[in-house]
Amino acid sequence: MSTKRVPAPPPSLPGFTYVELLGSGGFADVYLYEQQLPRRRVAVKVLLPDRMAGSSAEQFAAEANVMALLSTHPAIVTIYQAGVSEDGRPYLVMEYCPRPNLQVRSRAAAFSVAEALRVGVQVAAAVETAHRAGILHRDIKPANILVTEYNRPALTDFGIATTAEAADSSAGMSIPWSPPETFADTPESGVRSDVYALGATVYTLLAGHSPFEVPGGRNGGADLIRRIESQPLARLDRADVPESLQAALERSMAKRPGDRYDTAVAFARALQRVQIELAHSVTPIDILDDSPVDEDGDEDDGELTRVRGIVSIEPQTSPAAGQTRQRDTAAFAPLPGAAPAEAPVESTILRAPTPIATIEDVSATVRRPPAPPAGDTTVPEVAAPAMPVPARSRKGVWVGLGVGVTAALIVGGVALASAFTPAPVSTPTPTGSVAPQDPIAGYVPPPADVVGDAADGQVRFTWTNPDPEQGDTFAWYPFTLEGNGTTQSTSETTVTLPADPSGRTCIAVQLVRANGTTGDETRKCAP
Repeated sequence: MSTKRVPAPPPSLPGFTYVELLGSGGFADVYLYEQQLPRRRVAVKVLLPDRMAGSSAEQFAAEANVMALLSTHPAIVTIYQAGVSEDGRPYLVMEYCPRPNLQVRSRAAAFSVAEALRVGVQVAAAVETAHRAGILHRDIKPANILVTEYNRPALTDFGIATTAEAADSSAGMSIPWSPPETFADTPESGVRSDVYALGATVYTLLAGHSPFEVPGGRNGGADLIRRIESQPLARLDRADVPESLQAALERSMAKRPGDRYDTAVAFARALQRVQIELAHSVTPIDILDDSPVDEDGDEDDGELTRVRGIVSIEPQTSPAAGQTRQRDTAAFAPLPGAAPAEAPVESTILRAPTPIATIEDVSATVRRPPAPPAGDTTVPEVAAPAMPVPARSRKGVWVGLGVGVTAALIVGGVALASAFTPAPVSTPTPTGSVAPQDPIAGYVPPPADVVGDAADGQVRFTWTNPDPEQGDTFAWYPFTLEGNGTTQSTSETTVTLPADPSGRTCIAVQLVRANGTTGDETRKCAP
């Protein structure tokens, strides 16, 4: 954002406390506020007073609605609320992204191939989500990609976004990342125009400058437009950029829209294939899909980017992550012609308990002949006893029944215990003692108690090492809203540097072990 214009005073917003100015643009200022409930820092974008009439106010309202529609995506800045201040200025309350945007970072130093691919896939997924909602961003560029506290890219500035069918296609686009068709006598834009801007953004991250910018040469608007329309894309002068990545960028930035990837997700898939080729961790494509998936797409991708409902596509899983299918019991029915399943083992069938006959039911204690074999319907005759059954003592019957039932219970218990007791597993005898592992071994803590004291045009920062070890050093660098300074190293727990002209001097410091491992950095500003 430009800082040449004097920013408007911050508005008074109930429930928010003003902290500082973050930046200024063509039709809005952005301030840092602290929200009181819930307590958090937020970025508040406020429309300029002289822009409240006409199309600017309409664009501002449209931006609020578009961001509310899309901001649940992890790579799109979240909008919390919108309103009108007491002095009549519309404002948006958004997620605060404290790290430098990608334009500032790429100008300071080109991105690694791994990080450029990761960011490219994540932002392409955000753009694909917008396209599926019928929204074209139309101003994708590194400066419009902020970075969250968790180092994730977050696409913002939907101020000139429009529906895919809108006629006005050229207003507001940034020349260095715009496709040739936007400079025609009858400007055009569509999904593939955003694909071009995506490719141009990834190219910028790798090159450290926009695609058709000539370092040290003439780079006015007319010069850039002429090169964009007529010159081929210059090859990246980097040995670590594979040919497949160069080809993907050239296709995404083809002069003719029909020669480009037809969707943002197709471009993301191409970047994923480069990650696989380089043996990098493959970045998931997070998209919201409300329409049936086209099963006739690129078969070579397989499960790499298949989308089911609301999913986070993990290319390394097979099949891709999606809703878990409930098991269908019919799937376990025997196939036609298959051998019938074996009958269950008799001893494993759970049967209802058999009542014991009372003593009055003398027939229940009479021994009977064996049942006839299955299929034999002839009922055998039972011969009458040759002589009457002698009368038994009631006491003897009870004793006999008790002994029989007890014996049956003992035998059945032994059988059940043997059936359900697992076979003993031989445990190997350890050959030596195993030392317990330290669950936090290798952890490098961040510097603690960082304090900055300003005096005589200098600021002296001090800190403590919470877990000192032999050979420890500290890496530190100053940072501002414009970017990070040069990283330096010291073995001391103090450093002194000139005070920043803005009146606020900030450093980031992290602990570095003798073996090169580092911990999280601690940031501090003074005063």
